[in-house]
Amino acid sequence: MLLEEPYGEFGFFNPTGHAAIYLSDVCAETPTRLRRCQPGETGVVLSRYHAVGGYDWLAVPLIPYLYAVDDPEQIPESADQKMVLRLRDRYRRHHLADIVPDDPKHEIPKGDWTQLVGESYDRRMYGFAVKTTEEQDGALIAEFNDRDNTSHFNLFFRNCANFSEGVINFYYPHAIHRNFIADAGLMTPKQAARSLNSYAKKHPEMDLRTFVIPQVPGSIRRSTPVDGVVESLVKSKKYVLPLAFLHPVVTGTLVAVYWGDGRFHPDPKSAVFEPTRDETPVSASTQTASSQPVNITATVVPVSTTSGEATIVRTTYQTGGQN
Repeated sequence: MLLEEPYGEFGFFNPTGHAAIYLSDVCAETPTRLRRCQPGETGVVLSRYHAVGGYDWLAVPLIPYLYAVDDPEQIPESADQKMVLRLRDRYRRHHLADIVPDDPKHEIPKGDWTQLVGESYDRRMYGFAVKTTEEQDGALIAEFNDRDNTSHFNLFFRNCANFSEGVINFYYPHAIHRNFIADAGLMTPKQAARSLNSYAKKHPEMDLRTFVIPQVPGSIRRSTPVDGVVESLVKSKKYVLPLAFLHPVVTGTLVAVYWGDGRFHPDPKSAVFEPTRDETPVSASTQTASSQPVNITATVVPVSTTSGEATIVRTTYQTGGQN
C-alpha cells in the first residue's frame, strides 16, 4: 500500500493525502485489465480516481506512475512544472489516449488524469509491503477483470482509501477498518496505513516491510505530511483556533481524541526506493545497506515531446569503488 502526502491547493484544505495499491507481481495488460507480470516487469499501481474516463479504478505500471517515463534511466534528477507537464502528456499520448483523449480546446487536456502518472514529482510516498501468494494474486486479477469498473466516486464513502481498504482486505480479511473516533467513521489513507501496520504486528507471517519513495527534487512545491480527520483539525490553526473560541469543550475533546487514538507516523528508518538501483520498492525494503561506495554518473538526455524538447538527466549508479 502507498500512503501519499497531500499537495497543492486541494491538499491545503484536505490534508488526508491519497492511498494507492502497489502490486509487485501483478501487471497491467491495459489500464483497465490486469495480468500476471512477466520476468523483468516491476508491477502495477491501482487506485480509485475522480472523473477519469468514467472508471472506478485504473492501473498504471510502477515507473510511469511515479515518474511519467517508461525507463528508470530517463527519470530526471530534478524537475519543474513545465517538464513534468510535458512528460505526463507524452506518456498520455502513447499509453492513455483512449482514456484521456486530446482536447481540441487545449494542447494538453485538463483534469485529474495527471494523478495517474508522475506522482513522485508532486509528493512523497510511504509504502507498506506485505506478502501475497500467486493464488491470491491470481484471484485478485480474476476479480478485477470480471467486475464492473464504472465510477461511483464519493469523497466520503467511495474514495481512494476505501478502494485500498477493499484490496488489502481481499488479501487479509479484516486487516483494515475504519476509526469511528479519530476519523469520525470515515476511511482515510492514514487510517488504512495505521490499520495495516497494527494488524501486521499481530500477524508476523505477513512480513510487513516499509519503504519511502522521495519526491523528486526541483522547483515544484514540496508535499506536506498526511493527517487524519481529527488530526487535521487539531494541528491546523485555521480550524482549531475558531473552534476553540466558539466551542472550547469540543476542542478539548478533539485534542484528547488525537492524543489518545489519532497519532500514527510512518517509520522514519524505512528504506528509500532508488529506481535506478532497486528493482522494486519491495526489494529496496529488504536489502541491506552496501558497505561499498556508490559512483554516480549523470548524462544529459533530450526527450522529444509534442510541446518541444524536455531535457532530463539520466543517472547511473555503480557500486564497488572507482572504475
